[in-house]
Amino acid sequence: QVQLVESGGGLVQAGGSLRLSCAASGRTSSIGAMGWFRQAPGKEREFVARMSWRWRNDTTFYTDAVKGRFSISRDSAKTTVYLQMNSLKPDDTAVYYCAADFAQIASTGSGINYWGKGTLVTVSS
Repeated sequence: QVQLVESGGGLVQAGGSLRLSCAASGRTSSIGAMGWFRQAPGKEREFVARMSWRWRNDTTFYTDAVKGRFSISRDSAKTTVYLQMNSLKPDDTAVYYCAADFAQIASTGSGINYWGKGTLVTVSS
C-alpha cells in the first residue's frame, strides 16, 4: 500500500508562485509514475502534469493550460514529487491532488491506484 500526502497549498496573488509537494510512503518501490490533477469549484477534475520513470529516464507531460508556467520534478531519494507553479492565475484556483501508480498516469485519471487527499490553492486577482 502507498500513502500520498500533499502540502504547499495556500493563498497567493495572481502572478505569484507556489510549490506543491507530494510525499509518498509505504510500498514506494511500486511507484514508477506520479502526477498532479486539480479540481476547481463546480468543475470536473482535470489533469495538470505527470512524470514517469519506470521504463526510461524521467519523462514529463503537461496540460496546455500550464505549459511554460508549471514544472514537475522529483526527489528520487525521498519519493517526493514537486509542482512548481509560477505566474499563477485566478483560473488556477483548485484543490490539487497528487496521484501515483506503477508505470503511468493516465490523463483521464482512470485506473490510478493511489491518490492523495488534496491541497487547496487559491489565487486572488
